[in-house]
Amino acid sequence: MELKVSTRSHAGCALVAITGEIDLYTAPHLQSEFTRLLQDGPSRVVIDMSAVDFCDSTGMNVLLSALKRMKEQGGALEVAAPRPAVRKILQVTGLDSVFTVHDEVPQEFLIAEGS
Repeated sequence: MELKVSTRSHAGCALVAITGEIDLYTAPHLQSEFTRLLQDGPSRVVIDMSAVDFCDSTGMNVLLSALKRMKEQGGALEVAAPRPAVRKILQVTGLDSVFTVHDEVPQEFLIAEGS
């Protein structure tokens, strides 16, 4: 399955919407998107995972790498709206305590979308 990544930035924050599956084959595309995004130096990145059907350990490593780089820059990386299968992976691996996980995309990003 194809992976689609779209990014919207607003006031030093970025919302990254991911659609599809994050696995061994699609993870390099996601990694390159994060590399490009983090060069802009946002202070907060929220990853909208509401349309992610599957995420394997390779995908989780990409997310962890992005989280580490954000923390090094003094920023925050958060996960929003993971589907049950992705949420279970976060719970089983203990990553739900490493990432800030929101049940839905934070309201301020939805408001920014409309402006």
